Amino acid sequence: MAGRGSRLRPHSLTVPKPLIPVAGQPIVHRLVKDIVKVLHEPIDEIAFVLGDPAWFGDDVVSSLKDLAKSLGAKASIYRQDQPLGTGHAIMCAKESLSGPAVIAYADTLIRANFSLDPDADAVIWVKQVDKPEAFGVVKLNADNEIIELVEKPKEFVSDLAVIGIYYFKDVSVLKQELQHVLDNNIVNGGEYQINDGIKRMMASRKIFKTGQVDEWMDCGNKAVTVETNTRMLGFLKADGDEQMIATTVKSSNSKIIEPCFIGENVILNNATIGPNVSIGDHCIIENSTVTNSLIQTYTTIKNAVLTDAMIGNYVSYDGHFKTVSIGDYSVLE
Repeated sequence: MAGRGSRLRPHSLTVPKPLIPVAGQPIVHRLVKDIVKVLHEPIDEIAFVLGDPAWFGDDVVSSLKDLAKSLGAKASIYRQDQPLGTGHAIMCAKESLSGPAVIAYADTLIRANFSLDPDADAVIWVKQVDKPEAFGVVKLNADNEIIELVEKPKEFVSDLAVIGIYYFKDVSVLKQELQHVLDNNIVNGGEYQINDGIKRMMASRKIFKTGQVDEWMDCGNKAVTVETNTRMLGFLKADGDEQMIATTVKSSNSKIIEPCFIGENVILNNATIGPNVSIGDHCIIENSTVTNSLIQTYTTIKNAVLTDAMIGNYVSYDGHFKTVSIGDYSVLE
């Protein structure tokens, strides 16, 4: 999670993208919890690969340690000082690369329920997609084993897209192959890639299987993050295992159309909220209608009709635009 999230600006200018909340929780918190659910196994350690300490500071580290502790695991913090690719990022955490492990990119969310294949040396999680030419996909043999990774194929290979989550029965094998990639300066697009380590494992006849997820939700830019928030709210309402509207919400002449997440100490006055809206703690919404939107904390919205909006922290907005993307500490009145 070392990247700067440039596609999600202005929101990622002040908050690291993996910590931007979706349906009331930071993206990386939801991702880690969902992976733990799928594994059905106790987790000993969660290693986080962060970027520059000036950006991923003590508050970020503290929140990640709390997350790991809540799951009965210890947190290990590593730094990737230069953006040298996924393979390089993984090797920044090489002290933790032993035994069974999951490796995941922290800008995606999943819904899944499957068992890991005990005969597999590794599992690459995939999702069936309509336009495989836009993704990296897996090629399977007659035994449904992955034998090749193909990036944005011009001719049909399969419709199973790689989503950026991997399981290794013994991740030290990947570590050995990635060390070879680094030592021999094997680069693609100017970066050291995890795929080059995986391809070396395949060449040594390691067995790779697929794990298919039911849902794969991106958080790469504003539009898809708002869409992901909408989808996640629907899943959470169906699950019924999270409190989605805080008991401290104060509502006057207002209506909430579920599903919605509304945080602590929110004030609603002459407002219609929902469906598919997330509102962070300490917000005030007055004389407004908000649908299909994501609003963070300490923000005031007045006299607005908003849909498909994404609004950051400490924003003051009084206006008539329907679809907006407003970063932290902005004032539009």
